[in-house]
Amino acid sequence: MVPRYARPDMVAIWDAENRFKIWFEIEAHATEALADLGVVPKAAADALWAWWATNPAIDVAAIDAIEAVTKHDVIAFLTWVAEQVGDEARFMHQGMTSSDVLDTCLAVQLARASDLLLADLDALLAAIKRRAFEHKLTPCIGRSHGIHAEPVTFGLKMAEAYAEFSRCKERLLAARRDVATCAISGAVGTFANIDPRVEEHVAARLGLSVEPVSTQVIPRDRHAMFFATLGVIASSIERLAVEIRHLQRTEVLEAEEYFSPGQKGSSAMPHKRNPVLTENLTGLARMVRSYTIPAMENVALWHERDISHSSVERYIGPDATITLDFALARLTGVVDKLLVYPERMQKNLDKMGGLVHSQRVLLALTQAGVSREDSYVLVQRNAMKVWESDGQLSLLELLKADADVTRALSPQEIEEKFDLGYHLKHVDTIFARVFGS
Repeated sequence: MVPRYARPDMVAIWDAENRFKIWFEIEAHATEALADLGVVPKAAADALWAWWATNPAIDVAAIDAIEAVTKHDVIAFLTWVAEQVGDEARFMHQGMTSSDVLDTCLAVQLARASDLLLADLDALLAAIKRRAFEHKLTPCIGRSHGIHAEPVTFGLKMAEAYAEFSRCKERLLAARRDVATCAISGAVGTFANIDPRVEEHVAARLGLSVEPVSTQVIPRDRHAMFFATLGVIASSIERLAVEIRHLQRTEVLEAEEYFSPGQKGSSAMPHKRNPVLTENLTGLARMVRSYTIPAMENVALWHERDISHSSVERYIGPDATITLDFALARLTGVVDKLLVYPERMQKNLDKMGGLVHSQRVLLALTQAGVSREDSYVLVQRNAMKVWESDGQLSLLELLKADADVTRALSPQEIEEKFDLGYHLKHVDTIFARVFGS
């Protein structure tokens, strides 16, 4: 985790003290269930919760010191808790194995991280929606292969992003549901030394579902899908970030990141206003995606358990969620403050002498009885003259002066094909599909 790209609420989920608190809750809830079943004395559970009610500080350093001797993190934790609680603590962890604690804890952390990420997505969606409606009918050029194609609106660009991040939210909700499972099934997952009702009790108390069948660990296909989902969200972040970066290029300059008073763009060139936030988002997206491969490689563990996944998850759990949390918040700020220049959009639309209307003329010629092949040749030969003049010539005027074209279409019919509003007639339909009526 890099502090520069971290926000405190998400960092807190992965803090060592918070992790030990979750461990304690798992152990205490399990002891409570065991007491209800008559396996351990009720006094054991009462003693644990009584100590917990004092809001004790978790001495991470002391636990780490014990682990330095035991070489086992869960045993070190149980030893430390027993030193605080006393004799009744010996009933903790009855019939359980370390993975019961570790995997269930990870499920809690990932579920809580998901909740923060879902809130991030809601904030981003709200910002995108506001800008979409603000520029619903702001015309700009659409580009394919980076080349002028046909008119769109800036609102449609935002609507595309809204629909995409809405899908991201649905995927994350599904990934959260799948990863938020509890396993308290003991060694190799057979419940030989612990009743399945203990697992049900702990799951209910922690807001998790019961893992239908665990080995000694929760199956890692769940985690693979979770981190893959984070990778897809990161890619969607990058897609919008790259769009903004391209729109900010000097030759385009249809939109740009907010440039705050006192901000500097370059140590050498005082005139620079660089898209540093969206460039940063591209880099962060690469990092989040990089965690998906090790998550998938974690699926194939040996038999009922090995720990080859453990070290991986100590990295990717915090790093992926912390980085994505930061990236979503940063993108929300970029969208919210994005500077949009409708006049420049119109200027770019007009730059190529009306070439953006070529398809309408092509279609009109075919409807007037000219073959598609001949229609294409007629429009393209005039369009290339405009292209080679760098937009100094007018496609409309060239077509009206082309006898082969005017034999099929009158000058007035040609002029009608250069109406910008024609391209915007279904914007309301698209918005209704994206945002509802």
